[in-house]
Amino acid sequence: MTALWIAAALLVAGFAGWPVTALVFRLARTIDDKADAAKAAEEARRAAEDPSADVTVDGPHVESQNVDGELTAAADAPSSADSPSLPAPTQRILRGGAIIGVLERLGVCLAILTGQPVAIAYIVAIKGLGRFAELKETPVAAERFIIGTLTSMLWAAGTAAVVKVLFLS
Repeated sequence: MTALWIAAALLVAGFAGWPVTALVFRLARTIDDKADAAKAAEEARRAAEDPSADVTVDGPHVESQNVDGELTAAADAPSSADSPSLPAPTQRILRGGAIIGVLERLGVCLAILTGQPVAIAYIVAIKGLGRFAELKETPVAAERFIIGTLTSMLWAAGTAAVVKVLFLS
């Protein structure tokens, strides 16, 4: 019976954590969008009050949200002589994050269920070192990494704790 509860905990922690993490990402994006809209409204109000204000227009956004929820960044734009009518290709930020997230949740859950919480430090270290270069270059990726890691770890730890307290004691 114990093996059944451990298997159930691993399944819930590993695979049910993805929708939870996606929901937290959506919530964070909504909060950021509201903050950006408030900032833009405040800047527009100031510009309207100051007729001598210099109005500048930013170029195209460097990052976008794809249909499947993946964060993308524009790759180096081709020169206008190459093909001006084709859009610039995009490069995915934090590729493999969903698979890494499942493995991370499985590892955290297993570490707690086996009474080895120190293993969580190894998981965090391996994940951070593997992403260091990408996180250093892209602030958006660093923010997404932190949100995803904390959400995943809290979900996995909570699942493991509930199963351990209720069913394995």
